Order: sequence, then structure tokens, then C-alpha cells
Amino acid sequence: MRRPRLWTLATLCLAASACAPPAAKAPQVAAGPGQCGGSVIPPQVRLTPAEIAALPSSGKPGGVQTTVLYGDPGQPGLYTAMLAIPAGFVLAAHTHEDTRTTTVVSGTWSIGYGRKFDVAQTKALPPGSLYSEPKTVAHFGTAKDGPVVLYVTGCGPSNTVFVDPPAPPASR
Repeated sequence: MRRPRLWTLATLCLAASACAPPAAKAPQVAAGPGQCGGSVIPPQVRLTPAEIAALPSSGKPGGVQTTVLYGDPGQPGLYTAMLAIPAGFVLAAHTHEDTRTTTVVSGTWSIGYGRKFDVAQTKALPPGSLYSEPKTVAHFGTAKDGPVVLYVTGCGPSNTVFVDPPAPPASR
């Protein structure tokens, strides 16, 4: 009598797993030729907040500070950079030649997609949020509510091409 019960139990378990809804998965992007799949992998990295603070950073117009945490955005391969963005900063619409994902580490970053900055089209993303910057898709953002720190990860080489350049500063 035990055998039929075990067989029934095993059949029910298999049927339940076959009929169960699939587990939620993060969106998948296939790596094509020339993408990170075949690139040189940088060495292993483990950085504490103090070590990150000690890394060199470069200033950008408007007071944005960029610190490369992993890899090299200018070379083929995986990279991660930290952007420290001052309060009130507005980032005009632009594109990149690589697909990126960005995590909001601190502050609230308002991001929108389109070829012209429009604050009404942004979504406010608090710390812990993630968004994508698909290759050649124009996007824009603002730190309207205070300073923001972002971690940007992509597959270099990367660039930034403004599609809605800000007006040049008035000459004095």
C-alpha cells in the first residue's frame, strides 16, 4: 500500500510545480557581440565606504562629481561609477552608446525619458530604486529635492551625447 501513496504524492508534487506560476525574474537583456560577455573582466574589488570616499573623482559642470568604482567606462567591459549630484542640479536630455542600469544610493533622483527635459515627465526615485538607461534612448533627470548619489553600471565604452543641450552660460 505504501508504493501507490508515494507514487501519488510524487505525481501531485510534480503536477503542482508544473502548474505553479513562474517565479518572478528580473528583466533579462541578451548580450550580443561586442558586449560585456566577451570582455576582459577587471580584478575582484571589495570597497568599504571609507575606501570609496578616498578614490579620486572628477568634477563635471554643475558640480557633479564622478568616481569610477570598477572597470573603466572609456574601455570595453563592465564598469560602475558613482555620481554625486548637488541639490537643484538639472541634467538635460542625453543618450549613451551603452545600456546602463542606475541605482539610487541616497537622495531622491527624478528621472524621465524623452528628447527634451520635462519635469512633469519625471518619476521620483528614492534610495534603493533602480532604473535603466537603454542604449541610445534619451533621458534626463533632476536632483530637485536635495543632493543625490547614484551608482551607474554599464558595459563600456560609454559616452554622453546631449540631445537637448542646455543654453550656454551668459557671458559677463
